[in-house]
Amino acid sequence: MPPTSLPTPRTPSSADAPPLRWGVLGTGWIADRFVGSLGRHTTQVLAAVGSRSQGSADEAAARWGAARAHGSYEALVADPGVDVVYVATPHNLHLPHALLAIAAGKHVLVEKPVGLDADEARAIGDAAAAAGVFCMEAMWSLFLPRFDVVLQLLADGVLGEPTSVVCDMGEWFGPGHRILREDLAGGPLLDLGTYPVTLATWALGTPESVVAVATPAPNGINGQLSMALATASGATAALQCSILADTPTTACIAGPEGRIELHRQFYRPGPFTLYPRAGQALHWDEPRVDHDGLHFEAAEVARRITAGETGSPLRPWADTVATLAVMDRVRAATGLDFAAALAARG
Repeated sequence: MPPTSLPTPRTPSSADAPPLRWGVLGTGWIADRFVGSLGRHTTQVLAAVGSRSQGSADEAAARWGAARAHGSYEALVADPGVDVVYVATPHNLHLPHALLAIAAGKHVLVEKPVGLDADEARAIGDAAAAAGVFCMEAMWSLFLPRFDVVLQLLADGVLGEPTSVVCDMGEWFGPGHRILREDLAGGPLLDLGTYPVTLATWALGTPESVVAVATPAPNGINGQLSMALATASGATAALQCSILADTPTTACIAGPEGRIELHRQFYRPGPFTLYPRAGQALHWDEPRVDHDGLHFEAAEVARRITAGETGSPLRPWADTVATLAVMDRVRAATGLDFAAALAARG
């Protein structure tokens, strides 16, 4: 029988998560939105902020209401009043900064992608395991109520065994944006492609084969990518990411019994529709609050750390590594590399 209603999300209230003392490593765009979402929706404590200079740290601390400002990342992770560090620096610095926090005995939430490749993800995971601290990728989409409802539908077999994922994510970026900088591991793969690849592996499992094509942006950096994945069971994914144009940025998960369409900005809070092969379409809606939904991942971190856990079943570290392993294969297929970003890291 086709479903007549959608499940209720099991996502707990972020306001009820036990408060931890957070240190924010980095003061950029995503850190600003993360801190704002925490302040509006949780009782988490912004204990400290760390930056490359005291002036930058002071400015961010004043803007965010942080108790302390540190003019170096080393000082931030050494702060005894910090329980957990949110690593929000550029992609090519995630590895050294995550390892810095872990070595100081801090729990870590690392912005996605956690490293430039799967080996860097493994290195962070191994260090966290050896230190006995919590470690999670900030793949915030998977902690949203919207995705919990989709997860329940998949677990209930509403689609049958999923056979395909079709997903795109494209956004135009003007000259001067950091995503166009080769020394910061720019291009669409890490910033945008992480989302479609995560969705595909989340819904279908690890692919057996990966093929891809890539074309450059006007400045020579990679501009867009198309990827095709196939699992051992025969499920396929068609994925696209681009920094050259605004694309629909939608997703579809399909199986023999129906499909789920995640509407525009599929990775953010918002609507989706279940179309059963037989029966009436069912629509899920929620406010399109964009990155104000970042608090859900922070609340999950706080709950797991307080319970003495070192990871989250909503985004196990093995899944983080698997996503980056797929992206490694995409780079191998297209000849892309991060040599300039690695050189800039020093």
